[in-house]
Amino acid sequence: MAYNSLVARVELYRVTFGELASAIAKAGGDIVSIDVIRSTGESSVRDITIQVSDSQQSGIMDALQALEGVNLIHVSDRTFLAHLGGKISVESKWPVKNRDDLSRVYTPGVARVCSAIHEDPRKVFSLTIKRNTVAVVTDGTAVLGLGNIGPYAAAPVMEGKAMLFKQLAGVDAFPICLDTTDPEEMLRTIQHIAPIFGGINLEDISSPRCFELESRLTEMLDIPVFHDDQHGTAVVVVAGLLNALKVTGKRMDRVRVVVNGIGAAGVAICKMLLNAGVKRLVPIDRDGAIVRGGYYTQPMWQWLADQSEVEATPGTLRDLISNADVFIGVSKGGILTGEDVRRMAPQPIVFAMANPDPEISPEEALPHVRVFATGRSDYPNQINNVLVFPGMFRGALDCRASRINEPMKLAAARAIASVVTDAELNEQYIIPSIFNDQVVANVRKAVIEAAILTGVARRIPPEFR
Repeated sequence: MAYNSLVARVELYRVTFGELASAIAKAGGDIVSIDVIRSTGESSVRDITIQVSDSQQSGIMDALQALEGVNLIHVSDRTFLAHLGGKISVESKWPVKNRDDLSRVYTPGVARVCSAIHEDPRKVFSLTIKRNTVAVVTDGTAVLGLGNIGPYAAAPVMEGKAMLFKQLAGVDAFPICLDTTDPEEMLRTIQHIAPIFGGINLEDISSPRCFELESRLTEMLDIPVFHDDQHGTAVVVVAGLLNALKVTGKRMDRVRVVVNGIGAAGVAICKMLLNAGVKRLVPIDRDGAIVRGGYYTQPMWQWLADQSEVEATPGTLRDLISNADVFIGVSKGGILTGEDVRRMAPQPIVFAMANPDPEISPEEALPHVRVFATGRSDYPNQINNVLVFPGMFRGALDCRASRINEPMKLAAARAIASVVTDAELNEQYIIPSIFNDQVVANVRKAVIEAAILTGVARRIPPEFR
């Protein structure tokens, strides 16, 4: 259940504050703070901050308006206030205070810089914003749990992503919300705007189009392209699994892993699990297991069916969960039961990452599992791709990588896992917080090292020489 903070400005006449607080509590609200704006002998005006669930907001307002002696002046939703006018801005790095400043940053001085780049295009990295700028590109077709809401409604999410890039890794990112869902139009648009960007972060683009877009853009462009919904999630899953296996004393090459939900994230998770050493993999979608040797029209499902590590046994999730060591869900809430988990192998690991409701509730799962993780922030072990993309792009930009490859992703997963020390590691702490300042630094270092080793780095940062 999602909670928000509302600020209600009320004028109180013939009512006690106790009566007001009682009405708010009965409607499901929790008063967090009270600020007196003004007070006279006849009335007082107060700002009351109330924590309330999404479903109970209207009830709070109705309760206040129905209370005799209370004038509800206005209500402010603090979440909406944070979005007024957008959440990011562009600021200049060089002040323009006089004609001399102007002549250097703009005409006529800028012409010399343009000529230098024209003569040697590689200088675009050192003489423009390209070396530190990422495009956050979406068409709004798969936004959070909201689905296809379009490019306008997707903009707040892309702005938030840009904020995190800047705050966590010092990367300048800008939202690009495309008013088309045609893959060819999207490809051409991204290709044409790419010269000013050092990387492309694809975001909230529906499956299966996202696979083709990323694959073709990677071949078309000489800058890294990263679909975060796929690979960011996969990297954090593998990072968490590395540490969960330490807790249980099991090995990656000996566990049987069930992945439920074979969309963009599910496919990427499966591919990365195979790269990490999993030998027994059971991919399951709504129609049942994707089996070795099967035939599928979806290319990525067919790729999975061609892998020797994928099991050949058909069946549903309920059929195939028995004796699984690991369950990874990127599907929908409430599809797994406590009885299902009881039929798993000893010391089961369950990553139930559907949002907002996980595949199985923590309350139902915890009596039966050894390690439990979700995609939510209100439970331990949050699997959050914010742990990945800031450090991933910081590293890729700093070494001017031409692409982000599988060794770089696996290196990032191991780097995230390593932030949790052996002394700290336990069932409740297998993955670090996004606010742990070691995460970006560790991921950056690991990504650069992997890029250098695999030959995609075009610059060697001084500390790696």
